[in-house]
Amino acid sequence: MTAHPTHIVWDWNGTLLHDIDAVMVATNASFAELGFPPITLATYRDLYVVPVPKFYERLMGRLPTDEEWIVMDEAFHRHYWAAAESAGLAEGARELLQEWEREGLTQSLLSLAPHEKLVPLVRFHGIDRHFLRVDGRTGPSHTSKAGHLVRHLAALDGTGVTAGRTVLIGDAVDDALAAAHVGARAVLYTGGSHSRSSLESAGVPVVDSLAEAVRTARELAE
Repeated sequence: MTAHPTHIVWDWNGTLLHDIDAVMVATNASFAELGFPPITLATYRDLYVVPVPKFYERLMGRLPTDEEWIVMDEAFHRHYWAAAESAGLAEGARELLQEWEREGLTQSLLSLAPHEKLVPLVRFHGIDRHFLRVDGRTGPSHTSKAGHLVRHLAALDGTGVTAGRTVLIGDAVDDALAAAHVGARAVLYTGGSHSRSSLESAGVPVVDSLAEAVRTARELAE
């Protein structure tokens, strides 16, 4: 084993948590608040981008006003958290976390979900013990992951985790951009928010299962 073995930073929504159905319910509910028609999953995956106001701009043809953003953001989170309670982990997620830990390797979790909502949900699924650290978003929701990843890795200082040996596994182009920002690698998973073609635009490996994501993470760090 190398002095600094591979560390995985897992994304939560759309990666470890299979919540795309809850996301669609909440997205269309937020549109309905302002009289916009519902969208399909295919449209969502083709157009989704972080920060989220840019996603709404792609759908509406303009950025939402401050007032519209407040209404849509509040509606989305209200409907999402009601629906997310019934969302389960992605296929094989629990076993992959256990196996990685059994090998003596480290992993952590970083999400743009609000920290105070994220931690109880991760604990509810019984997987919190597998992570060195669990961090959710602090501050406004119209943000990208890069700054949060800087903070996350800084908090892991002293554990042997280094950016150069870290692979972020997520479901959004923003995950790849965040990893590049800190000098880490990324693997993107098609089970969440983006279409395969959107993910491939990031120029990093794109996979169709979390098992494949973990295998690819091992190869990237070799």
